[in-house]
Amino acid sequence: MSGVEPVCTKLYFQNVLLPYLKMFTDFLSFMVLFNFIIPVSMYVTVEMQKFLGSFFITWDKDFFDPEIKEGALVNTSDLNEELGQVEYIFTDKTGTLTQNNMEFIECCIDGFQYRHREDSSELDGVCVTDGPVNKVQQKAGTEREELFLRALCLCHTVQVKESTKNGRDQIDQVDGLGADEEVLHPPQKERGFIASSPDEIALVQGAMRYGFTFLGLESKNMKILNRNKDVETYELLHVLNFDPVRRRMSVMVRSKTGDILLFCKGADSSIFPRVRQEEVERIRMHVERNATDGYRTLCVAYKHLSAEEYANADAGLREAKLALQDREEKLMDVYNQVETEMTLIGATAVEDQLQDEAAQTMEALQVAGMKVWVLTGDKMETAKSTCYACGLFKKNTELLELTLRTLEDGGRRREERLHDLLLEYHKKAVQDAPPVKLGITRSWSVASHGFGFIIDGASLSMVLSSSSESNSSLYKNLFLQICQNCTAVLCCRMAPLQKAQIVRLVKNSKGSPITLSIGDGANDVSMILEAHVGIGIKGKEGRQAVKNSDYAIPKLKHLKKLLLAHGHLYYVRIAHLVQYFFYKNLCFILPQFLYQFFCGFSQQPLYDAAYLTMYNICFTSMPILAYSLLEQHICIEVLLDNSTLYREIAKNAMLRWKLFLYWTALGLFHGLVFFFGVRFLFSNPALQDNGQVFGNWSYGTIVFTVLVFTVTLKLALVTQHWTWINHFVIWGSLAFYVFFSFFWGGIIWPFLSHQRLYFVFANMLSSVSAWLVIILLILLSLLPEILLVVLRKPRGPHARQKKQVQSNVGGPQSSARPLLMRTFSDESNTVI
Repeated sequence: MSGVEPVCTKLYFQNVLLPYLKMFTDFLSFMVLFNFIIPVSMYVTVEMQKFLGSFFITWDKDFFDPEIKEGALVNTSDLNEELGQVEYIFTDKTGTLTQNNMEFIECCIDGFQYRHREDSSELDGVCVTDGPVNKVQQKAGTEREELFLRALCLCHTVQVKESTKNGRDQIDQVDGLGADEEVLHPPQKERGFIASSPDEIALVQGAMRYGFTFLGLESKNMKILNRNKDVETYELLHVLNFDPVRRRMSVMVRSKTGDILLFCKGADSSIFPRVRQEEVERIRMHVERNATDGYRTLCVAYKHLSAEEYANADAGLREAKLALQDREEKLMDVYNQVETEMTLIGATAVEDQLQDEAAQTMEALQVAGMKVWVLTGDKMETAKSTCYACGLFKKNTELLELTLRTLEDGGRRREERLHDLLLEYHKKAVQDAPPVKLGITRSWSVASHGFGFIIDGASLSMVLSSSSESNSSLYKNLFLQICQNCTAVLCCRMAPLQKAQIVRLVKNSKGSPITLSIGDGANDVSMILEAHVGIGIKGKEGRQAVKNSDYAIPKLKHLKKLLLAHGHLYYVRIAHLVQYFFYKNLCFILPQFLYQFFCGFSQQPLYDAAYLTMYNICFTSMPILAYSLLEQHICIEVLLDNSTLYREIAKNAMLRWKLFLYWTALGLFHGLVFFFGVRFLFSNPALQDNGQVFGNWSYGTIVFTVLVFTVTLKLALVTQHWTWINHFVIWGSLAFYVFFSFFWGGIIWPFLSHQRLYFVFANMLSSVSAWLVIILLILLSLLPEILLVVLRKPRGPHARQKKQVQSNVGGPQSSARPLLMRTFSDESNTVI
């Protein structure tokens, strides 16, 4: 019995377990054999394409700004294709739409207007007269005027930097220069101002126009030169820093007489509730008029502090600064306690002009189908004027306003009024809007160009955080639908976190649209980080936005080329790269799959191991990489001239099922042609002159040769923009394959136990039949593509624009040379 048990166990293993084990090992063998259908090398190629492609943005000479002597900056290479899919653009106003180059225009003191005389000359942005700087009017009285001008000279964080004329270029030119050579300083001296915000420099320079000059801060002592050319010294006690939520900043100073003064400046919405209300109406009219004219306005107030009030404030500030927890909240509480019951002195108006080509850029982006939202902390009238100036609002645009002013009309509760206004605007902009034409999304409909939406920070807070959860969800949906049917949206009096909330709301809306935020200051960082793509402007308010952005550009006008040219091309290239990879791997693995039906499912490979390894690494990788970096299916000039071309690739149009099925069907067709075409050749047993028969390695080598040449020439057929690099990698890859096959099969390698391809390639090419089949199969595979290229007539805007560009060839300024004649050096100037 002891000898029977091993026999039974062996029989059980052979009859029962072995089939299952064989099935498992066969499954693993086929997994290894067919793993090439999953293009793992595609991931590496895509990463290389993104990394190398990002350099073209950095190298683009059109992005170079001679003023700051810098070009574009790419902080991440993972979002290049996202630049071609942007649907919503959220932009800051100051420093982004405008230059952030402030110029003092006028001021209002106790309700009286003071405007500098027009005949004064301008030098470096500062008025310089022939004699002493004169005051324009004295309607408010000398004492009130001097108090206002002292406030301008003391309530800031400006630093003074002096230099000789020869060192003028070394003065901080980002923040501005100020000079009054003949009156205040020796001719060889110039005074430069350095500050975190150009607004503060403009106000200090404005005070200079009226005779008060800030001389600097020395050992906590602030010195100013008054109209009588006497130096006044004030001890700086505390600085209550500006905060985008408070929208104001203050200083506490002590005069030589011992008086302690608090000077405060900030937005009218922040200052007016903290001063005596009888003083507000005298200033409000001037503030609203200046804001309507597009000027940035600030209100100025002061307060005499008693010894007891200062002692309490000083103790509270010191305690809050030493707090280890909730320090910011405690400081804010002290600030709010001190900045109360102030006396309003006046207001200032500062001009900030639009950036160059801001209107043209906004128009091009809107024509391209992108919705532009302006998110700013400025006053509504100022921001609205800027929107009109840059073309976001037209003359015939009907503005739908949702602000505290409209919510307080009618005498009802704000919640009820908000509900009624949202329903009214929704009916007007969404329900009663004319139907959209077929093939055009609502956001691109011309019909929606009749509405613009305006909302302020307080109203937005009510929309996003209503008292009831059901109402909050309803308000958000109504708000989004209204905004999506307006040509442009203006959000004013926004805190930084509210900007991020707006971006998040749109980003998470139905369809998950691709969002882009662009700004230049620290208050824009939150929305830049929240959006899919963040762009920083290399402006005058530090580099926080640039450091936290994905891309940085010197000016707003560069956004047009970044999206319409670079973004468009990057998306099309990456889409073609992905689909081409699946196509060529399907061509590669399908003959191997079919071969198993003719070899008894023995897992016999059709190709040699060297071919299996090097197909994706060496033979077909470089042509598609060069294509994905250099291809221009449409010239850059055409993309910039015709913004509507951006719409053709929107909503991931290049990676939809239709195109994917086309490439899949093409791969199946080519794979079938390769395998059965060569099998037809092998139906003749004698393929050589000496009557010898080809083996299975010759069969696989012929299939592989046809495969490499076909997929490479297919890429050459779809390439529309040829450079010497394309020629080198395409023809070089084919030559390398031939050279490698001869080299690999022509030498006996000592480290190989058996050599499958020894002299197989050379022996194959000695057969005329093999030559004929290789050429015929390549032509047969590419014949449909060749016929399409020859017979298909150009259609659509591509053809019209190309004809328009080609009609200009021959002129001295034309850059639309035939694509086949362009070289890489040409493209490094226009940059791919």
